[in-house]
Amino acid sequence: MTDRIEIADGLTFSRLVYGMWRITDADTSPGHVQEKVEACIAQGITTMDQADIYGGYTAEAVLGGALKAAPGLRDRIEIVTKCGIVAPVGRHAEASVKHYDTSKAHIRASVQASLTDMATDHIDLLLIHRPDPLIDPEETGRVLDDLVAEGKIRAAGVSNFRPWDFSLLQSNMHARLATNQIELGLLAPEPLVDGDLAFLQERKLPVMAWSPLGGGKLFGEAGKPLIHALEKIGKRFGVDAGAVAIAWLLAHPAKSCRCSAPTIPIGSRKLPRPSRSSSAVRTGSHSLRWRSVMKCHEERVMMRCSAIGS
Repeated sequence: MTDRIEIADGLTFSRLVYGMWRITDADTSPGHVQEKVEACIAQGITTMDQADIYGGYTAEAVLGGALKAAPGLRDRIEIVTKCGIVAPVGRHAEASVKHYDTSKAHIRASVQASLTDMATDHIDLLLIHRPDPLIDPEETGRVLDDLVAEGKIRAAGVSNFRPWDFSLLQSNMHARLATNQIELGLLAPEPLVDGDLAFLQERKLPVMAWSPLGGGKLFGEAGKPLIHALEKIGKRFGVDAGAVAIAWLLAHPAKSCRCSAPTIPIGSRKLPRPSRSSSAVRTGSHSLRWRSVMKCHEERVMMRCSAIGS
């Protein structure tokens, strides 16, 4: 897989991104984590998706342990991380309630902690993890601009923002917000029609789609009406249903933008899974196949609505 997505001037990401939100669920030894990262790199997946809150604020240090143990590995990858969620665990155990904090002090402290934990001198892309109802857009915009200017982050973006949240923050910044990471996949297709994806396309911005397989729910009860269609298509190309689900997302016309196509974090606690996901890029995409899968999804939604109304 060689496709690259331009995120900002001089910064490109692999089309598939390795999501590390479950990296602490398995062997966290530096050697094992390095093996996972190397397996991704071998398939052209060079971008790692982190967040300060992952693993109860421990996942970044797990990645950092691998980077310390393998000099030169940091230069072969790009790191995305997020900040802004304060949950009463780990370093924020004394917080009385989970909340969002986009203040200058919190963002600066979070970035410094991330740099230290991941043993790096810069973050390639920093995302504000969730919209903060108490955001001061001038303060937040200013600190993101400052962090870019200082070289601590190469680019800034957001996650889970609605178009109006994005516009508010962008209107208070000099640097261009690089992306919005949103939930998007066969079990969460709403951004295709609710304006979230169109907003980014209109501005020629790439979209990062998180949880494209629904955190595994696609292969459970929730995905039953879809799996048959995915497996039928996959059989034609020698890939599994998961690869087809990701190929379905990669086939969206958002790839006509300057930044090409959606960038998709794919999580994995076991080594073989990135290989399966990488095969999605090689799976043919045809509008009729895309629509046939979407039709199965629409039928699933109608069945759920009928059940609720009965």
